[in-house]
Amino acid sequence: MIPTPNVDWLALSPVLALLGGSGVALLGAVLVPRWMRRALGAAAAFAGFVAAGILAGIVFDRTPEAQTIIAESMVRDRFAALTQIILAAAGALAVLVSWGERRRFHGAEYYALLAAAGSGMLFFVQAGNLMTLFLGLEWFSLCLYVLCAMDTERETSLEAGLKYLIVGSFGSGVLLFGSALVYGATGELGFEAIAGADVTSDALLLAGLAMLIAGFGFKASAAPFHMWTPDVYQGAPTSVTAFMSAATKAAALAVTLRVLVTAFPDQEETWRIAVAVLACASLAVGNLAALVQRDVKRLLAYSSVSHAGFMLIAVAAANELGGRALLYYFIPYGAMSIGAFAVVAARERELQRPVTLDGLAGFGWERPFLGVCMWAFMLGFAGFPLTGGFLGKLYVFSAAYDSGWWWLVVVGVVATAVSLYYYLAVVRAMYMRSELELRLAAPVAGGSPPSDPFLTLGTGACLAVTVGSFFLVQPLIDLAKDAAAQLPL
Repeated sequence: MIPTPNVDWLALSPVLALLGGSGVALLGAVLVPRWMRRALGAAAAFAGFVAAGILAGIVFDRTPEAQTIIAESMVRDRFAALTQIILAAAGALAVLVSWGERRRFHGAEYYALLAAAGSGMLFFVQAGNLMTLFLGLEWFSLCLYVLCAMDTERETSLEAGLKYLIVGSFGSGVLLFGSALVYGATGELGFEAIAGADVTSDALLLAGLAMLIAGFGFKASAAPFHMWTPDVYQGAPTSVTAFMSAATKAAALAVTLRVLVTAFPDQEETWRIAVAVLACASLAVGNLAALVQRDVKRLLAYSSVSHAGFMLIAVAAANELGGRALLYYFIPYGAMSIGAFAVVAARERELQRPVTLDGLAGFGWERPFLGVCMWAFMLGFAGFPLTGGFLGKLYVFSAAYDSGWWWLVVVGVVATAVSLYYYLAVVRAMYMRSELELRLAAPVAGGSPPSDPFLTLGTGACLAVTVGSFFLVQPLIDLAKDAAAQLPL
């Protein structure tokens, strides 16, 4: 008889639940009448994300100690489970935001790809060796390439898909080449095995480590590997951009932390410096470039680059406090990012054109609830109190200071001060209308905006998380503490 590895089905259940939702949506695209395909696809994807989140919660509760599964190719621990819960919540919110987008074709296929991308991310954060890591990376990346180009009637969507395909494939190739170099230097694929292996060539190992960090930087939109981010975020369907901004970044940075602390503990001083440099570059490029943006989606894209810098500070800290800070940061950032793009999507559907700062003129008065949500998200991005963004940045700075890198705290504070200009510019555009802005807003000011209760519900949920993560911080920190404790920090 051929020996086969034992399969931990509970650990795989979140991934399988989302794959099931994706399969149902895809079957619905060909087996049900056209008029109900979109509804069936959305329901299947939403149910898949909810089920995946619940199952990940069960895995979190029933995993007191970290363990490797399936021939040591994957990891079952609370760090992966909590990240999966966050990713599943982001996917469910993205489905709500997506409902109001009217597509002539491929309605069910869209939701099938969204669920498939989510399942790939859940698989990715459980990777236990370089092979499953690359498999998970390509799994969700291929789905996102297609999703970005899904609106085939818009040239900008096709351009976004093509740019993401080219640059993303290059980033994946860099990561794969780095994995090959690491394997060549150690003869091992597993993260823990790499840490304990006899290294045949330090130069080969360091070159592979550098290429791995660069590959993760592409996926996390960290400077200088961010060149695809503004164009892709601007051109892709806004609901896809919302999902990418929250979920892709969380998955990439969670795996970055796991790989670095598990596989390369002996090279810690080297990779900590490299990650700190990437954090400073992301903070500088993201904030300075955002200052001159007029298109709101491009502004939020550069904001995403900046927040990658804040999260990389937690990775560079390389201590248990940094692990907790990173996991906590994912929660308010994901809510604020999805919520902000949801508001942009609502305005796009009113104007039937891309949203600029001038196009937001009067929006806060015309749509009071969405206006309040948007300024809450902007204040959260800037790190104002009463939002989770404030505590997230404070937690990240505490981790950096605790590791002895006070200068990273200074860089982060200066970057936060610079960001106030463009975040508050969005709030000003919504509530303080100039004479020119009034004329620009006149064609839509008297019209009735399209009804979109699911988008409103999703935006409200994002607002609740943004504010709630400030007032209910202790339970979230306790969860992050339990999760980070299972990494070798």
